Amino acid sequence: MEWQYWIGWVGLAFGMCVPIPQLISILKTGRTNVALWTYIFLFITLTCYLIHAIYIRSEVFAVAQAVNLLTNGTILILLVRYRNNDKIWK
Repeated sequence: MEWQYWIGWVGLAFGMCVPIPQLISILKTGRTNVALWTYIFLFITLTCYLIHAIYIRSEVFAVAQAVNLLTNGTILILLVRYRNNDKIWK
């Protein structure tokens, strides 16, 4: 089997890890703030899914993943930017 096939499974593995950092954060702090690692794992997951969708020539799946990458990538950028600004103001 080709590597593009297995990248879908890598995406699945990262996707399964997405809620773990958030869960740990909630258990440690008692708050539900979004963990940066959550969106990092999600971005990796969506990238793997997009590569797999292109490999299997699934237009709908590819478009869905591209849109998800765009929106979640934007959130990730904002989280990083906010964290950096937050450190500057302290």
